[in-house]
Amino acid sequence: MALYAELHRHLGGSVVPRILWRYFQKNEPEQRQQFSDYADFEDFYTRPRNTLDEYLELHTIVEKVQTAESLAYFIYRLLRGAYVFENLAYLELRYTPYLRTPEHLSQTQRIDATAEIIEVVGKASQSTMYPIVNSQILCMHSRLPYEVNRAIVDLASQFPQYVCAVDVAGGDGHYNTGELIQLYQYAQSKGIHTTGHLFETEAGCHPELLPHLERIGHGIQIPLKHPELLRGVAARGQCLEVCPTTYLKTGTLDDIQQLKVVFDRCFEAGVDIAICTDNAGLHNVRLPFEYENLLTHNIINFEQLRACQDAAFKHAFAWKHSQRPESILNGILHPELDPKPVVGASVH
Repeated sequence: MALYAELHRHLGGSVVPRILWRYFQKNEPEQRQQFSDYADFEDFYTRPRNTLDEYLELHTIVEKVQTAESLAYFIYRLLRGAYVFENLAYLELRYTPYLRTPEHLSQTQRIDATAEIIEVVGKASQSTMYPIVNSQILCMHSRLPYEVNRAIVDLASQFPQYVCAVDVAGGDGHYNTGELIQLYQYAQSKGIHTTGHLFETEAGCHPELLPHLERIGHGIQIPLKHPELLRGVAARGQCLEVCPTTYLKTGTLDDIQQLKVVFDRCFEAGVDIAICTDNAGLHNVRLPFEYENLLTHNIINFEQLRACQDAAFKHAFAWKHSQRPESILNGILHPELDPKPVVGASVH
């Protein structure tokens, strides 16, 4: 079977509607009572929003229930679905661990509790039944104070066995770029990989942040609105993490056909693209469907799809440290060289 790498998936947005609904039924009856039935909930949870900010509010629903006590429940089901239905060999899960800590605690106490969240996610991800190579990307957040975001970077360096990189999330139109440059420089000084939600929307075009990133979360406005930046992106060897369904769900794009310009200009400029899901649960869409959708709309061809699939492994932060023999990697990317590729074992 073909095996894939997923580089941009949020822990909160990965919970498929049915799993979240069942959790509400068992543990959060007050959440369940807001909806007449499952169909009502699924419609609310997965329908398109008008703006990215409106869309991001959905994450707060899941963040509140993804506690230290419940995270194992969600992660087991996430890995099971990714392995069984998506054939993932590699997965990077990103999230803001601070937002999974109790809100009644002081900021200092919440930072301390954040370490526990990282450990819970790391240990829960060590599934032998669904052996996907996986790691965490810790998200700083545009609405968190500098001190908390710096603590997130510190925690990333303290848990190298679980964490492969740092990111920034929270809507790319709300960034304090001066602070973020300092934080990314701090992360790089500690040897931490970097990515960031950037150039997703027209309000989120911050070219001053680009030199501090190894990969670019989304980045679609670079080829769409600022193609002059593509040469620098290519020279730095950066990869765009493009999540097709997201842009229709957030109102960022009106039609998926607009992505053809993104792929065409990136291929022409020599810029790698990894196709990702972003929030597979919120979209009720899995990675193979993202591939199929781009193909059936003639946005890419099969050769270009293969290039994107190869790019995902090439730019995966933790893959090179997963102790997988090169022959296995060749078997995944080029099955004709190895008719029986070995399924990925946990990186931990």
